[in-house]
Amino acid sequence: MKKKIILIFVFLYFSGTIESQNTKLVDSLKTELKNRKLDDSIKVGILTMLHEKLMFSKPEDAKSYAEQELEISKKINYNIGLALGNMHLGDYHANRNENDSAMYYNTIAKKYFVELKQIRGIIFINHSISSIEQVKGNFDKAILMTKETLNLIIKHEKEGDLKTKFIGAQHHNLAVAYIEKGSYKIALTHALKALKCFEEINHEPRKASVLKDIGVIESSLGNEMSSINYFEQAIEIHERFGEKTYLVYAFNSLGNSYENLNDYVSAVKYYDLAIEYAKEVEDNLGLSNSVNKLANIELANKQFSKAEKLFSEAKSIAEKEGLKPTLINAYEGLSHVDYQRNKFQNALKNNEKALRLSENIGALPSLKDLYKFRSEILQSVNNDTEALYYLKLHQKINDSVFNIKKTQQIEELRTIYDTEKKSAEIVLQQKEIKTLNQEVEISNLRKSLYAGGMISFIALSGLLYFGFKQHVKKNRIAQEKQEAIYKQEIEFKKKELATETLHLVQKNTFINELKENLERIKNSPELFKVEFRRLVMLLKKESAEDKDWDVFKSYFSEVHNNFDHKLKAVYEDISEKEMRLASFLRMNLSTKEIASMLNVLPDSVLKSKYRLKKKLNLDKETDLNHFLSGL
Repeated sequence: MKKKIILIFVFLYFSGTIESQNTKLVDSLKTELKNRKLDDSIKVGILTMLHEKLMFSKPEDAKSYAEQELEISKKINYNIGLALGNMHLGDYHANRNENDSAMYYNTIAKKYFVELKQIRGIIFINHSISSIEQVKGNFDKAILMTKETLNLIIKHEKEGDLKTKFIGAQHHNLAVAYIEKGSYKIALTHALKALKCFEEINHEPRKASVLKDIGVIESSLGNEMSSINYFEQAIEIHERFGEKTYLVYAFNSLGNSYENLNDYVSAVKYYDLAIEYAKEVEDNLGLSNSVNKLANIELANKQFSKAEKLFSEAKSIAEKEGLKPTLINAYEGLSHVDYQRNKFQNALKNNEKALRLSENIGALPSLKDLYKFRSEILQSVNNDTEALYYLKLHQKINDSVFNIKKTQQIEELRTIYDTEKKSAEIVLQQKEIKTLNQEVEISNLRKSLYAGGMISFIALSGLLYFGFKQHVKKNRIAQEKQEAIYKQEIEFKKKELATETLHLVQKNTFINELKENLERIKNSPELFKVEFRRLVMLLKKESAEDKDWDVFKSYFSEVHNNFDHKLKAVYEDISEKEMRLASFLRMNLSTKEIASMLNVLPDSVLKSKYRLKKKLNLDKETDLNHFLSGL
């Protein structure tokens, strides 16, 4: 009995979610905790439940329960309690954006979960760590870990609502990371996947968070009225469930949209609400973001002293908590204040600090704006050569991230999602109507047989035959539905593969352009002194790394099933470089595109194709592309 109770507590923890505060349950748990004198695993389970129920509404109480949970678990040598207790303390510090402490406790918790072979615990910890990396501005690390977590869920979790929720949460994490990187097409792809998961299981709070992030994407594209609609939907749900932490970010985003519409009164109203909730739940990330936003409005109203004070306050919070994106905004704001006061050298220094941070975390949207503003500052001090240089850097990022083609792709994805959703609803309604009609037909047939007294062998056989036909028909419909779902999944994988391919092409194109700039500034001592070190650092960061190839390869293997195994069956000693070339050829990419992705000349690609064809023992008449497409 004791073991069964323990398992129930663990199950409730791992499968539960905070959707509304159940006061009666909390009171009952507190009473049970008070009455239980023995320090055992059941008491740890009670503390686990109390922490879960109070971690957002009363974080300090929740922390106290987590500490008791950890203390008792150490005393009785209860490893699952040690894992949960450390994880809970990690959650507490993460919610307060105390990232170093959060990482410390999560790392200890993961060690216990790995020793216990608790896959779900590892999933939760990975999710938390990736979120911390994201907050710190380490977006590539966050994306890599989130994708690993997604694979764990798909591989180990049983089908059902819980698996759907976990998958949705990872896609949501990926959407947020790609938003910060400025990759809005990829971000929307993952946001729509997350939204579909949460709608499928009717998970309102999670749905609200995704709606908020879709609103952020809309706002980033300049669609402010559409973004306001998404934010208002999210706020209505968060208020209904009393989720104050999430309201901080929803109000912040809503204020930003009104600010972009120059409605400063409404913007200040929502920023003030965000600050109020952030202070209440002690959320320093949300607080620093909102303070930055208020500072921007003071700057727009030419209240430079107030703006400087607010930007400095946001900078202080961001430096203390290690919040790189917020720190970038604070330095950028201070640079604008200095510029308005004609303190151009100070403006350049603060701009440089923001630039370095943006380059370190790969935040393209911030870099785009910072390059443009640096150009304006340099023009003010009559340094036209450098001003033109930074203006060109701004334009290159602007063209690669915010061009019309990408906007059209995002519109297309949204349309596909809405169309598929409506089509699915129509198909479901049609099937329900058909089922009802079939039931009426069967009912009428039964009534006729009973009324006429015609319960004969022939009639019964006919009824059975009719039922058999309906059974066969239903099986066929189910099979067709499964095939349709499979085709949709394949199509989506193809879109993901195309996205990753585009990412590799753009990345290497960007590298080539920067190399050209290095050659240009080499002959200019003034530019060389200022820019050489920074550009080399940026080149190192942006170089095509193995992890980019690994991401591409994972998508490629899902679309072109077992291609690498089939190719190795033909040529066992194929190298990694030859495998890359074969994969790109299998996608029907041109020689020029492949050269860009591999960062070589087109002639080198042609020579590599010749060598690959020779190693595969293909005769002159056999086309290499045709051969690879047939594998």
